[in-house]
Amino acid sequence: MIIEFYKYQGTGNDFIIIDDRYNEFNTEDSSLIAALCERRMGIGADGLILLRNHATSDFEMIYFNADGKQSSMCGNGGRCIVAFAQLLEIFDNSCSFMAIDGIHQAKIIDNEVALQMKDVNAINRDGDAFVLDTGSPHYISFVENIDAINVQKQGAAVRHSATYKKEGVNVNFVQLGNPPKMRTYERGVENETLSCGTGTVATAIALDQIGEVVDNLIEITTGGGNLSVSFELFNNTYRNIWLSGPAEVVYMGEFAC
Repeated sequence: MIIEFYKYQGTGNDFIIIDDRYNEFNTEDSSLIAALCERRMGIGADGLILLRNHATSDFEMIYFNADGKQSSMCGNGGRCIVAFAQLLEIFDNSCSFMAIDGIHQAKIIDNEVALQMKDVNAINRDGDAFVLDTGSPHYISFVENIDAINVQKQGAAVRHSATYKKEGVNVNFVQLGNPPKMRTYERGVENETLSCGTGTVATAIALDQIGEVVDNLIEITTGGGNLSVSFELFNNTYRNIWLSGPAEVVYMGEFAC
């Protein structure tokens, strides 16, 4: 079978996206997904996303990490599939879609994709770090010099520690500034990625917790560019959270399976 794919990237977070509205792709073939995402012998990507029909939303997003396993919500992947759905003329300027953590609203404004994320009301601490779930679990560590961090080594140490090894956690290192900078070690990729959408949201909330956010809006610099996060805080719940930034098609192609 020949399958057409599109390669998208959102601030350097890159994804293989497939129009699977006829349910032709075998979601059980994790080895194929991992092979497609492999950067030397495959297409290369941080993850693979299927766009499928959904009964009550404009479409459904099914996301797999680069290791081939279906995973939790991916913010930049969500923004990229919204851009892809608009390319397919599924919607004009705003849409709703189903993801693993529920329904998401999205809109395209001035060529940027804004994605509404899940509410967050549980914020925990692990020493000086913040731990919270923004669709995926995140560990936020504030550092003095982000360029001096060995993200692969130090991120893996946290992710595979006794506390987090069973479920895994994404590890974000953040340096204060205007704007703040972040670098992320992602579980499932098991390496540093240039950007992480749910990690950016988690970082924005952690920054708000220490008083670094003004007017419930912040821009954060990732390795692949800047993302912005806006929110409301009501009764200790972060709600109406929007993650915004660019999402662009890189190329399209075909593979045989």
